[in-house]
Amino acid sequence: MNPLAAFHPARFAGLILAFMAFLAVMATTALAATAGDALRIGDTVALRVPGEAALSQDFKIDRQGQIILPEVGAVIVAGLTTREAEGAIRTSLSRVYRDLDRLTLALKDRRLLVTVLGYVKNPGPVEIPGDASVQMAIAAAGGLNQGAQLDRFRLQRKDREITFDYKKYLDTGDPGLLPALEPLDTLFVPASPRTGNVQIDFDGRTLAEAGDGGEDRSSIKVFGEVNKPGIFAFKPGSNAIDMIMRAGGVTRYASVEQIRIIAKGQPTIFNLQTFLDSGKAHLLPDLAEGATIFVPKQLEEIRSGKNTVYVMGEVAKPGAFDSKPGAGFIDILANAGGPTRFADTRQIRLIRADGTVALVDLPLFTEGKGGALPPVGAGDAIFVPEKTDTKEPSWLKIAPDRAVKLMGAVTRPGRFEWSDEMSLLDLLAQAGGPTHKADLARIQIRLGENDKGKPVLFDMTAYLNGQNTALPRLRAGAVIMVPDLPSSPVDMKGQWVQQAPEASIYVMGQVGSPGRYAFNTQMNFLDIIAAANGPTSAADLRNVRVSHRHGKGSRISKVNLARYFETGDDKLLPRVKPGDVIFIPDRNKEWLDDPKERTVRVIGAVGKPGRYRFADDMTLLDLLAEAGGPTSDALQTKIVVINITAQTEGARLFDLVGFAKSGDISRLPAVRAGDTVYVPNMAQSDWKIFMDGVRDVIPLVSLVALLGAL
Repeated sequence: MNPLAAFHPARFAGLILAFMAFLAVMATTALAATAGDALRIGDTVALRVPGEAALSQDFKIDRQGQIILPEVGAVIVAGLTTREAEGAIRTSLSRVYRDLDRLTLALKDRRLLVTVLGYVKNPGPVEIPGDASVQMAIAAAGGLNQGAQLDRFRLQRKDREITFDYKKYLDTGDPGLLPALEPLDTLFVPASPRTGNVQIDFDGRTLAEAGDGGEDRSSIKVFGEVNKPGIFAFKPGSNAIDMIMRAGGVTRYASVEQIRIIAKGQPTIFNLQTFLDSGKAHLLPDLAEGATIFVPKQLEEIRSGKNTVYVMGEVAKPGAFDSKPGAGFIDILANAGGPTRFADTRQIRLIRADGTVALVDLPLFTEGKGGALPPVGAGDAIFVPEKTDTKEPSWLKIAPDRAVKLMGAVTRPGRFEWSDEMSLLDLLAQAGGPTHKADLARIQIRLGENDKGKPVLFDMTAYLNGQNTALPRLRAGAVIMVPDLPSSPVDMKGQWVQQAPEASIYVMGQVGSPGRYAFNTQMNFLDIIAAANGPTSAADLRNVRVSHRHGKGSRISKVNLARYFETGDDKLLPRVKPGDVIFIPDRNKEWLDDPKERTVRVIGAVGKPGRYRFADDMTLLDLLAEAGGPTSDALQTKIVVINITAQTEGARLFDLVGFAKSGDISRLPAVRAGDTVYVPNMAQSDWKIFMDGVRDVIPLVSLVALLGAL
């Protein structure tokens, strides 16, 4: 039968569709399972935000259960599903980023962060796959040491402790005997009690070097100044030299004239030097089972003489030396092997026999700047101190009269050894340089702890910019303080008090972040407005006020910031100094805040009746447009403009329809601050409402005259 004859296209297409539906169901199930699983410490998640390269990367959940995102910092995601974590990340990023609709978060890799301690080769924290077992954790720690107790493993999980038999698992291979690992678990491998209380490497070489006699009573014990002390088996006919040779012989420090041997409870002094010089066999003491041989350390006699000079400290061969007449400082130091690499050759001290001390700066002498070296006499001592390492807690090695204290916003603050050939830049470089939060424009310097005057202020920013600023001269005992830049009062309200008032400007009103801001001579009015995140949408840019408080009293200046933005004329911007107050008012402030003499009332059939600010360059048309224009039922041919001044009171009619047809500007009535504009309603035949509304504005006689004109 032809196989192609049995091929049915419709049936084959149905099978393909069924298989694709099965794959879709499986993919949906897998995604649901992934989205529903809680994220754990150690997991790696893939964050994708199109258009934001800094955010579109992989982030690892640390031991605190959080990921560190740019701009917003830490976000806790451990214990959340991917969807919940995605929502938490979107909420945190919304403070900085706007378009987050396409933000996605997915679990990329599961890892376990556990700690393996105890009798393993490499104890400490390990990182293993998310489904790893106890055996994999032990392998990551280098495996077990010989002598580990396999049946008493302990797993510490928070306040809970689990004990399990790892030996039984090795015997049966049953994975159910091992507890499942979770993030931050601590696995402890105890040592077997049979290993004793001393760590010993169980190999043949170590045992051989410790002797071959075991601990029985017949063994010979050899210790002291020998190369390989130990316990050795007793052999009949063995003598003291045989046992000393089995112990590797004596060391260079052995006192061979005073070797002590205890045999059968009787102590004997054996002079090995005399035996070697004479070769007489009777000088060898008899040995018995259980004897003890001790080789003491040779004690040198204290050398002294009329020409002895002592060299101590960080030299290759410290000791007492017999100097010859005419021997100089360099000769004696070279005879002692010279300074080591740990020597502080700038602080060498010559202690004379009469008790006086002379300080020797050897590098300065080698540069030809230190003058002549001091003469050395009999009984003098040369002390070469150890070099001070600022990374260690050894600041006590530097005397206060040779140190400079550097504090504040530097990488490594502390006490530093000072030399007059150094400068402030050398000191800052030794301290690792200033931090990114350092206020380099206000470095404070006191030349001594007892300096009660005002500190010297140094502007390093101006110095680095090439301005005519010299580095301050320092000396030992000086105190230098590098202050921090003031923190934003919005972000760190508890630290703004550290900012000096004489270096601050106050920004109030309709700005993004009102508060107290640092200010220096390089900044201007726009810098401080920008530091406050700029004006808000409700800011009245035409009526900005600046209170100048640095002189006698307080002077107010008005700034039209809107006109500056239109013209770019820097002359419109005021000069501000520390202590000034900048206030940007609200454009939509209450109408009661403006006096009636500065506003115009617009009432009647308009879109937004009310009180409006009026300038001399405005017309009636500007007022009507600001008030929303006349309504559809307004009587536009009989608009009333009531002028009120200190001398006269009057009213004029304005035909808006006629003006629109003619365009004659002369028809526009004059409007001044304090006037009232009334737009009547076409359906209103009785003017009582208007009379009640403006009775307090114009006399009744003027109103009757106006009605007669109608």
